[in-house]
Formats: sequence, structure tokens, C-alpha cells
Amino acid sequence: MSGRRRLNYNSALMIDAGQLADAGSPEELLVRRLDLKVLPRHVAIIMDGNGRWAEARGLPRVHGHRAGVEAVRDTVETSARLEFEALTLYAFSVENWKRPKYEVWALMNLLKEYLRRELETLIENNIHFSPLGRWRELDGSVVAALERAQDATRDCDGMQLNIALNYSGRCEIVDACRQIVSDWASGKGTDIDEETLGRYLYTAGQVDPDLLIRTSGEARISNFLLWQCAYAEFDFIDTLWPDFRRRHLFEAILDYQSRDRRFGGVETDPVAGQPTERVSEAD
Repeated sequence: MSGRRRLNYNSALMIDAGQLADAGSPEELLVRRLDLKVLPRHVAIIMDGNGRWAEARGLPRVHGHRAGVEAVRDTVETSARLEFEALTLYAFSVENWKRPKYEVWALMNLLKEYLRRELETLIENNIHFSPLGRWRELDGSVVAALERAQDATRDCDGMQLNIALNYSGRCEIVDACRQIVSDWASGKGTDIDEETLGRYLYTAGQVDPDLLIRTSGEARISNFLLWQCAYAEFDFIDTLWPDFRRRHLFEAILDYQSRDRRFGGVETDPVAGQPTERVSEAD
């Protein structure tokens, strides 16, 4: 979302395909196939394949990360136009510290550059920004940039944009348990159940993801939103992240809308009131 652009928000039933794609384009044909009444409320994306994109072109891996910024812009803008409640992007995991120091340095500088260039656009389009993870352990200049963006969008009540940084799903659960124990020790404890634990997660107060997308052809979730994705639909696509554009998001949503989300239940015959098929408890 480079530059200063005001998105035209409408209710889900009134979204105009013209806001999402050029007339007559392949993207418009995809948009017209979408059921705008059954859009996912929260989409999470594992942005994978930057390094392979660069290597395939004989370029340093850092060039792939820089190319991936345009995919972020397009995805954030499209998600806002679709009026998702939340979009969560997996940018840097705890395990990513194993990468070369120069690559880590470049990633952090790209993050600061993105926030500097896009912050005003986020504000103008009512997008609330939040980092997820142990992001306060990052370099001081990165922490300052994240805090600045968080503070500047604090009053925005449109789409929630989460960027997972120095993130680990297991660490998130550990951090939640530690805080629960700390509150118990100080006399603020309550009975522990799923709802309680959810209030201590980084995503407290947000709806869980309905759809998780991973680019680059890998078919795993890599320690991402382990608790929150218990009932998410997974879509693993071959496209490398720098090549990801709104048409890929539309295709993922169409795939999502083709699935039968029963959350462990069964379909019933509307006349007889009986199950139409047998499913396992885990289905």
C-alpha cells in the first residue's frame, strides 16, 4: 500500500467487485464467484518462499525479501477491501535467528522501512496494527518502530493487522501459562479453562483464524498460531510469496468456501432431522 490511498469500505453485502479488480480482468472473474456473505473473518498467512524466489533468479536472498514487501502491500489492501476482521502475517519466527546475520539485519530494516512508508496509509484506512510474539526482545530501533505504529493506530477500529515477529506458537502458550501462574500468585487467578487461556494469548480478544494460507508449496504450519488454528482451514499453495497477489487470495477464499465446516458436528436432513452422513468425533 505505497502512497496515501483511501479505501472505500462497504458492508460485506455491498462490496463492489470494481473495488477489488479491474473490469474484465481474471481477478474480476474470481471476485464475482466469491460469496461475499461467507468470507473468512480472520486470515493468517505464512509468507514463505522469498529466498527461493531470489535464488531462482540468481539474486541474493535479501532481494526476495524486498520483493515480498509488494505482496504484503497488495494482500493488506485487498484484505481491508474485503473487510476481514483480522489479517495475521508470519514475518519472523524464533527459529529464524538461525539465518545469516546479514539476512536478519536486512529483514529488520525492511520492516522498519515498511512501517515508515505505510503507517499513514494504515491510519487513513482505519487499520489497527499489532505485533505478535516476543517482539520486545528485538533491536531497540525495531521495537521503537513497532511501538510507534501500534500507538499511532490505537484508535483505529477497522481491520486488525497482526505481524508475527520473533514468534513461536509454543512460546506463546508458555508465555500465557507463565502469566496465569503469576496472576495466581498475586491473588488474581481464576479457574483455568480454554476461555481463560485464550485471554492470555497474544491474540486475546480477536476471533480465531478461519483460513490459514502457506505459500511456496510447503505443507506444514511451522509453529504458527498452534492454539488459534485448531479449526482453521489450511490452504497450501505452490506460489512463492513475492509472486502472491490478490488473485491468489481470491482463489484461496474460493477453496475455503467450497469446504464443509462442521466443527465436529454433522449435517442434518432438513426434512427428517437426521444426520445425512456419519463422521468421526474429530471430523
